[in-house]
Amino acid sequence: MLLKFNTTAAKNKTGRVNNILAGDIGATKTNLALIKSDGNNITTIHEAHYKSVDYKNIIELADIFIKNFPLPDVICFGVAGPVLNGHAKLSNLAWEVDSDELSKHFGIKKIKLINDLEATAYGLALLNDKDIMPLNTGSDVAGNAAIIAPGTGLGEAGLYYDGNCYHPFATEGGHSDFAPRNQFDFELYTFLQKKFEHVSWERLICGPGIVNIYEFLRDEKKRDEPNWLKEKFKNDNLPAVISTHVTECKICKETMDWFIQFLAYESANLVLKLKATGGLFIGGGIVPQIISLFQDNQFYSSFCNSGRLNYLLEKVPIKIILNNKTALLGTAYYGSHLIP
Repeated sequence: MLLKFNTTAAKNKTGRVNNILAGDIGATKTNLALIKSDGNNITTIHEAHYKSVDYKNIIELADIFIKNFPLPDVICFGVAGPVLNGHAKLSNLAWEVDSDELSKHFGIKKIKLINDLEATAYGLALLNDKDIMPLNTGSDVAGNAAIIAPGTGLGEAGLYYDGNCYHPFATEGGHSDFAPRNQFDFELYTFLQKKFEHVSWERLICGPGIVNIYEFLRDEKKRDEPNWLKEKFKNDNLPAVISTHVTECKICKETMDWFIQFLAYESANLVLKLKATGGLFIGGGIVPQIISLFQDNQFYSSFCNSGRLNYLLEKVPIKIILNNKTALLGTAYYGSHLIP
């Protein structure tokens, strides 16, 4: 366990076996798992991964997943969007998820929807050292922690530290305003404002954000786009093509340099707002695929570039989450320990 959480609810559940339908519902993919838990141990019975856009809604998908299995006792889903009174509207997919609708359909009372970054935070309870790559050891200063996760969108969450254990909470900080720092940033902001009107950090620090930076460099800064790269764009995932050709292509290298720099800036913003001296965790689907781009000092030097509070940022441990099932594990943990 990387962090300690409050599991008061679990004290009354130990020994009672529950089957939990856990899910990580994202705009690109949805991961589902059927979990058996006795309050102490969690065992995966069945697990599958789906392309979200291929299905009408989560009920259709869940029906397919549990078709040959008994109904679960508990359902806990992490959803890539704000959860309000048991209802969530995904930020980057035309899905809505409602706990009452799920309860009526499956005949199950114990249902909880949480934000996917909140789920990622709880998933830290089930990770070990091999699931984490440290970027900066920092100092041993107890305090709040933060998670930032670029994927299809940009997720952010906080973990309040009460002096004994951590309490995760969701935010929608990825949708806050992008803050230009220099002339290049202002030009990029203007380019994106014409396209989107409101320019959030998510317009830069996610998969589509990589494409936005690339198109700005190509169309506004007139960087050269090789013909072989144009051909690859026709059939492949654009962010993946850009991020995997940094050694062969100058515009790809420059794009990813800016991506990492902007990720560092917003990571520092998040840490400062939460006073997250307990650590910064970087998750999501992109960063574990571009680990080699973090081997120089670019991220850390940009992270510690916030003026008078740089000394505080230097004390913050920074770790990359390598396990791509962390959010799914978090919903399993939540369903096992925190639903009475």
